[in-house]
Amino acid sequence: MLEVSRLTTVFDLHRGAAVAVDDVSFEVRSGETLGLVGESGSGKSVTALSIMGLVQPPGRIAQGRILFKGRDLLTLPEFEMRAIRGAEVSLIFQEPMTALNPVFTIGDQIAEALLVHGRTTRREARSAVIDLLEKVRIPDASARLDDYPHQLSGGMRQRVLIAMAIACKPALVIADEPTTALDVTIQAQILDLLRGMKSAFNLSLLLITHDLGVVAETADRVAVMYGGRIVEEGPVRAIFREPQHPYTRGLLASMPGKSRGRHLRAIDGSVPVLGAFPSGCAFHPRCPDRFEPCDGKPPEAYQVGEAHTARCYLHESRQSPVTSRQFEVPSRQPPVEP
Repeated sequence: MLEVSRLTTVFDLHRGAAVAVDDVSFEVRSGETLGLVGESGSGKSVTALSIMGLVQPPGRIAQGRILFKGRDLLTLPEFEMRAIRGAEVSLIFQEPMTALNPVFTIGDQIAEALLVHGRTTRREARSAVIDLLEKVRIPDASARLDDYPHQLSGGMRQRVLIAMAIACKPALVIADEPTTALDVTIQAQILDLLRGMKSAFNLSLLLITHDLGVVAETADRVAVMYGGRIVEEGPVRAIFREPQHPYTRGLLASMPGKSRGRHLRAIDGSVPVLGAFPSGCAFHPRCPDRFEPCDGKPPEAYQVGEAHTARCYLHESRQSPVTSRQFEVPSRQPPVEP
């Protein structure tokens, strides 16, 4: 469905080009959910905006290919991208209060998506919007049609964004942190709604999040991102049972476990700022397993299992594997085998 190949997105700052997405490659298959995971500042949202052709200056895509159904989106003129954006590929933005226009009713905003792409007439738009609001489980949809965004709760606004995203029945939906700033109960409802929409409309879903619990519950495969690069990719079960990159092990070890009375573990240091990524493997300043080649050049993707890759020099020689000394996977998951 979607193949991103060697995508590099930079921001032209006064001190030079700052790389936000660095040589990223992944694919989203038809009907599957790919979870794109990483800390804030890893480049996940910029990746989503790059796919949609929405990177604003001083940002620009420096190189790469983004193939959607075999067409390279980076070579299309803007009028062709407008025909694809929203109709075939749609984006659920991270913050619904800023994504929705405060001076238009939610009914008008959903109807606009349908009218722009010729999916309904003005006469039929109202009933089509009511049907969409009912699909995303907004109660008393006909009465909420003329509400403004500020009149809705955070969970309701998120449902409106989902309704806008699925209005034209796209083949691919990109959900950028769809449960951020929502309480736990509403998060569960939104995730359940996304799963239902995916099944009902046979969608492919690129789910961007920093919440590993969301990924475990929703995704089929996982791509772990750090410092603008994908450092590990594989099936959900393999990533959670046998993480092969020190950063992935660190993320999993930071999750609350079953044992009470223990401090939460954390990865030392912080995510590098845009334009100041370290040389070599971007994670090496925080990595407990770093050694001589790590600060030289970025490692290649090593095959560490079936459909499972990790960009780490620990896997350069499979005869003498090295296991992490600092990060322990929580007790509810099987330990990493040496």
